[in-house]
Amino acid sequence: MTTTREQILAIASEVLRKEAEAILTLRESLDDTFLQAVELLFSCKGKAILIGVGKSGHVGRKVAATLASLGTPAFFVHAGEAIHGDFGMITAQDIAILISHSGETAEVLALVETIHKIGSKIITITGKKDCSLARHADVALVTDVTEEADPLNLAPTSSSTATLALGDALAVTLAQVKRFSKKDFRVFHPGGALGKRLAQGS
Repeated sequence: MTTTREQILAIASEVLRKEAEAILTLRESLDDTFLQAVELLFSCKGKAILIGVGKSGHVGRKVAATLASLGTPAFFVHAGEAIHGDFGMITAQDIAILISHSGETAEVLALVETIHKIGSKIITITGKKDCSLARHADVALVTDVTEEADPLNLAPTSSSTATLALGDALAVTLAQVKRFSKKDFRVFHPGGALGKRLAQGS
């Protein structure tokens, strides 16, 4: 390997800088749109359904798990599976959270018409507001990431990190608005080291 130690550390440092800046920029851009998303999810009588494909799908799966662990019932549906029967998992009481950095992902856009027919509200998370997916949303959240940490500016890195952070912000904010307590958390986490720690009251 001809790359030096200093070069390797510099590359890693630059990746972390770009991803950190993406989150800090997102933090500064929080506005009433985020408040609207929280209010919509707070009043939801069903579940939050996270939908995406590719890296956005991986992020959606994690966000669904975080929402569920913090008191907001949620699960993930792969966009490709939805059109082959998994739409049956979604009801008019649910809120669909559609994730696509470009906002033009064909597999995700193809779901919008059916979601509207079902009667679910739609929250979108995209990289920019001026995109097809955001125009179909009841609430359109935007990460505003224009540069990936990948020097080719192709691999989802800064954009997926910002999307995940925004999902965490939704989950944690909702938990606090709902007065979700450590006692509630313990009910959902009876196993593992965390469950053991909670059982001991620490």
